[in-house]
Amino acid sequence: MNKDYQVAALWIGGKMSFLEVLCLKSFVDAGQHITLYSYEPIPNVPEGVAIADANEILSSEQFLRHGRTNSPALHSDRFRYHLLAKNDHMIWADTDAYCVKPFTSPTGHFFAWESKEGVNGGVLGLPQDSEALGRLIEFTNDEYAIPTWYGDDYTRELLEARERGEPVHAGDQPWGVWGPHGLTHFLKETGEIKYALPQAALYPIDYKYRAKMTQPGYDWQKHVTDETYSIHFYGRRLRARINEKHGGIPKARSCVGMLMSKHGVLPDGSVKPAESVTPVTPPEQAQGAQAAALLERTGLTRIERIADLGAMAPDLALAAQERFDCEIDLIDLGSDGAWPALASGHAQAVKAELVAAGVDDARIRIVTRLEEIKPADLVLSLASFGDSAKIKHLAPLMGKLFHADSRMLMDIRAGTGAFPFLKPYGESAALEEFEGRGNGKITRVLFSPFAPKAESDPAWAEIARELAGPDGFYTDNGQHSFLYVPRGKTLVVTFDNLDIAMGKREDRRPWGYSFIEKQGWSMLGAMAGGWTWYRDPWVFDEFDRLAAEGFFARFERVVFYGASMGGYAAAAFSAACPGADVVVISPQSTVDKAVVPWETRYKTVWGQDFSGKYGDAAEASKAAARVSILYDPYEPLDAGHAARFDAPNVMKLRAPLLGHRLGSSLNQMGILTPIILKALEGSLRPQDFHMALRARRNFPRYQKELFNRCVARGHLKLARRLGEWILKRNDNGPVRKALRDLPKS
Repeated sequence: MNKDYQVAALWIGGKMSFLEVLCLKSFVDAGQHITLYSYEPIPNVPEGVAIADANEILSSEQFLRHGRTNSPALHSDRFRYHLLAKNDHMIWADTDAYCVKPFTSPTGHFFAWESKEGVNGGVLGLPQDSEALGRLIEFTNDEYAIPTWYGDDYTRELLEARERGEPVHAGDQPWGVWGPHGLTHFLKETGEIKYALPQAALYPIDYKYRAKMTQPGYDWQKHVTDETYSIHFYGRRLRARINEKHGGIPKARSCVGMLMSKHGVLPDGSVKPAESVTPVTPPEQAQGAQAAALLERTGLTRIERIADLGAMAPDLALAAQERFDCEIDLIDLGSDGAWPALASGHAQAVKAELVAAGVDDARIRIVTRLEEIKPADLVLSLASFGDSAKIKHLAPLMGKLFHADSRMLMDIRAGTGAFPFLKPYGESAALEEFEGRGNGKITRVLFSPFAPKAESDPAWAEIARELAGPDGFYTDNGQHSFLYVPRGKTLVVTFDNLDIAMGKREDRRPWGYSFIEKQGWSMLGAMAGGWTWYRDPWVFDEFDRLAAEGFFARFERVVFYGASMGGYAAAAFSAACPGADVVVISPQSTVDKAVVPWETRYKTVWGQDFSGKYGDAAEASKAAARVSILYDPYEPLDAGHAARFDAPNVMKLRAPLLGHRLGSSLNQMGILTPIILKALEGSLRPQDFHMALRARRNFPRYQKELFNRCVARGHLKLARRLGEWILKRNDNGPVRKALRDLPKS
């Protein structure tokens, strides 16, 4: 049976910092009796903490410090052992140990593994009759005692020094000799190590990740489980980091800052009156749930890539990855706007944390150069640029981070000028406000970029004319352009966004260019200078002109090919060449709100006119020989558009659970090229497609989506069997994690 215990601590020195006050008050607020021992008065002991004279346990005349660091750790180690020997039902706690829930023990033993190698005595309970406790007191009573746990060579070195009459004092021996190292040794020697609690009980956030407790946005609460009694702050190192990196004031959204708000502790080490304390989310409520809720507010139904500016929001990045299996780009841009020569230690640590949480290492990029930035569906600047870093440093990135349907979550601190900075780039909607620590309120906003201007790139004109050669052609009206490259008797008509072709592809070629070139086919590439859906009378006239001049009639076979916006255009403009084939991936049928009121994407073209010959792709493509539509039936909006293509010439090829960006998924599976080749040749049969699609069984994204659907529908036994089957074939991190958390019943 568990017994009630009191807790005791020791403070050596004068006034305590906010960290010690926070930790002491956490015991009071948890209902745990705590006594603070000291050798001199302390001016800021929190109310509810009992005070006692440390001389009652160990005289100050016996005070020892470590030789190299001058730290009082040696005295503190000896003090705790004598404290436990003199008091029954007592547990020691360092003043940097935060209480999550009251300490209790059925035996009097209360300590935990800090690593695979040893336990720590930062929180320590040993019964008065503990053999290990007796040996620790005996050992630490001899300031020149020789530790045998550092190996034979070091033991021999100490013995030889003693024989020379130069014994080595404990203060000149390795750090921890009387602390964790000696404690671990004697617990193992006596067999009492069997009482050690798991690391999650007292040291849930590993020492190597201690700096994360000072970082805003870090999901520290995921480490706090039902097993957790305490969080160890590693005070000396943590205080030094807060002083160096944050001006001595913990950030409001860091672990330390959030807990200070919860307990009403101020940066000067004082405590707010109880009635003025603002409630905050308690540690036991998972921050992951908050991250998932924030993701919902973006309105994004599919995220393929997330970009975390400064790597300051790993909780949101992880939540997005678990839900969408997206790529994660950690944008390793310094707060001063400088790029590192090599990936920073912070970015590497965040990546390691994400990998430890189950994210595939290959899905995470640390971006250390402007040229490496790719457009993301969701950009995060939380507690980063606009808050703790100057917004002006984002200027070079703004043209690279976004596409027309991107969103950005940003924390904006009052007075930083972030709102005026964003105004030329897009629209900002306030989601919530909260008090920042030290410098005013912070507004969290959802930023939606304006669509790129519909205009041609002069560099593209030069490239296009060179590609066209003497027998092809290039036409341009400033917003849209046509490039014709003659080769063979098959013509493939493609549709692309110039912004993507010029800014996001290394070869700066239109959609499908290299693939079509390898087949020896001719190509007509229609390029849009932005997200226009080609709703331009000039484009209509160009297709009419080409048809009237017999351009399409020159070829034995004509295929219109595109994806998403390009898929819409391929189906719509196929009306210029009746009898052509159409191959489209995840197409829209129209974006006319009167026709598809349920289409919530592509706000930038809601006001465009989608009437006329080339307006409704589902109607326009009825004149085609065959329309092959590749789509995910579980993407509701894509499925809605696919349903509108209901003519007899339509062949629908379903690719369940592979997402709107189906082409990317098929490409990652290695089957896009053979499928599209057959489709463009006109030889693709449904059975061929579904045979190739069997490769999805080994595709992590498909596996995860299938597993999640089993869980969502309550088929837990099936989900468990499926999860085990998946993990035998590959280490699917999200599935492994979800399987571990699956209810037993």
